[in-house]
Formats: sequence, C-alpha cells, structure tokens
Amino acid sequence: MAEGPPPGPATPVGRLLREAAARTGTALRRAVDRLPADVRHLAGLHFGWWDEEGAPPAAGPLPMGKAVRAALVLLSCEALGGERAAAVPAAVSVELVHNASLLHDDVIDGDRIRRGRPALWARCGLPAAVLTGDALFFLAVQVLVEAAAPLSGAGVTQLTTGVQELIDGEYADSGAGGRSPASAAECVATAAAKTGALFAVACGLGALAADASPARVERLRAFGSHAGVAFQLVDDLLGIWGDPRRTGKPARSDLAARRRTLPIAAALADGGPPARELARIYDRRDPLSPAELDRAARLVGEAGGRARTLDEIRRSLDRALHHLAAAGPAPRPAAELTALAHMITRRDR
Repeated sequence: MAEGPPPGPATPVGRLLREAAARTGTALRRAVDRLPADVRHLAGLHFGWWDEEGAPPAAGPLPMGKAVRAALVLLSCEALGGERAAAVPAAVSVELVHNASLLHDDVIDGDRIRRGRPALWARCGLPAAVLTGDALFFLAVQVLVEAAAPLSGAGVTQLTTGVQELIDGEYADSGAGGRSPASAAECVATAAAKTGALFAVACGLGALAADASPARVERLRAFGSHAGVAFQLVDDLLGIWGDPRRTGKPARSDLAARRRTLPIAAALADGGPPARELARIYDRRDPLSPAELDRAARLVGEAGGRARTLDEIRRSLDRALHHLAAAGPAPRPAAELTALAHMITRRDR
C-alpha cells in the first residue's frame, strides 16, 4: 500500500488532509498512550513519532495515506449534517485499523520499507510488528466502544465487519490459500475487500456520527467503497511506475515481488507478444535485474495493463460520486469529498 506526500499547502486537498491529521492527531496519540509501555514505544516508531531512543525524528512530509481515511470520516459526518468533533473517535479508530493492517501487511509481503523508513518488523523483529498490529486492532474497537452512541453500538458492528472483509481481501491477495488473484475481475474484487472495505467503514462511521438515516449511511458507505477501489488501483499503478521518493517504496516493487495486481493481470490476459514475454518473466523465480524490471514495466504498458487500470479507476470514481450525490450531502463538504475522491485517482500523475 504505497503512500506518497499530499499536494502542497496551497491546494484545497492538501489543506483538507492537514486539517484532518491535526484534528485527529492529538486524540490518536492519546489513545496510543494507553497501550503498555513497550507496545506504545513500538507503535510510536511505526507512526514516526520518535526514534529508538524516544527522540522526535527530523520533520518530513505528511504521508498522504496517513490522513485520507481520517478526512473521509470527518467530511462524511459534516456532509450529512453532523459536527466534525463528533466523528473524531471514529477517525481515530479507522486510523488505528489502517495502521494495524500496514504492520501486518509488511510482514506478509516481506516489505522492508514503509513511508520511506524501515518497516517495524525489519527494524524490531516479526513478533514486535505482529503484536503491535494486534494491539492497534483491539485499541480501535476500544475507542469506539467508549464513544457516544451510535458509534458505540452500530459503529462497532460496522468496524468489526469491515475488518473481517479487509482480512479476507488481504488473505486472497497474499496467496496464502494457494491461489492469488489471477483475473482482472478477481483483482478488482480483492481491491474492494482489502482497501474498499475500510474506506466504506470510514465514510459509514462518519455518517453514523451525524446520526444520519440508514439509507444515507449506506450511500456514504458505497461512496467510500468505490473510492477505496480507485485508491487501491492507483496504488497498483504506483507499485509499478511510482517514484520511490513519493511512494516510500522501492521502484518496481510489485514486479520485483511478482505480485498479480490489476495492471499485471490485465496485461497477462491480453495474449499478444508483450503479454507472452511478460508471462515468461513472471514464470522465472530468480531475482530480476533493474533493466529486466524496467522491461517488464514497459511490457505491462504495451499489453494494455495501464490503460485497463485507468479505465477501471475512472469507473470506480464515477460510481463513488453517484452514491455521494444520492446521499443528499451539504454542498461544501460534498465538494470537499469530491475533491478528495479526484485526488485519490491522480496520485500516479
């Protein structure tokens, strides 16, 4: 799950992300402070709040993914007539789940870099990363249980159901059951589960915090689900063509790991000469050189993998905005949610 920096402070979306991070940051740190001392220290290392000695690190750019979900929670609440402050516990809970999933995802994939820093497992060992992720998952539930109704009731059900869907998507993506997603349709379904599910939870919890009707909550959940698919598919593009300075991941990381994301699955299904050459590269088990990775990236593009993915991103965005409009949101937060959705689809530009 690549994460690059947001647009600059002069852009509306950059302002939205920074406001969301600022509004939820204090509450997030207050929640993490409740963890046992050793696990709290590990969580802070992951979040980048301090180094191994507990000293603050040098200031750096805010990772975009760090605030997107919080912004979705707060804006969804405001869009349906609520106050942003009412949705802060939901935003904290979603951020905790997201970061727990990142900790486990890095372990599963063997990714050693996260947000331009060593991943927690590579820094402190597998037990540290797994147990810290576990702690954040349970802390997310605790934060919601202690919030005001309906977050403490229906909100907990939404969160736990969404986490189960996220886990199912991660399981499918990992190939742990003996088969990774192979077709383009399977890749989109996996994106809907492993990323769309938590985006749906973010928007749904925001709508719940506004005490919206069930029908409007479901519209916001659908908006989040489709926006999450778009977000993941852009990540799939970044996993092949992303700039490591923006993604915080090594170049061509998905190709090097032989992952079957949508651009790759669509390219392999093309059947033409570039697809056949790409298949031969993917069937190899030895590490690929930088030149071979560059060649594989070109083949994905020549076989139509990038174009197919961009088409699916546009469709997902259109579906998301349809559901947002159907929820009857207030104009200004609706415009901000729309800007956020458009930004999600342009992180590869």
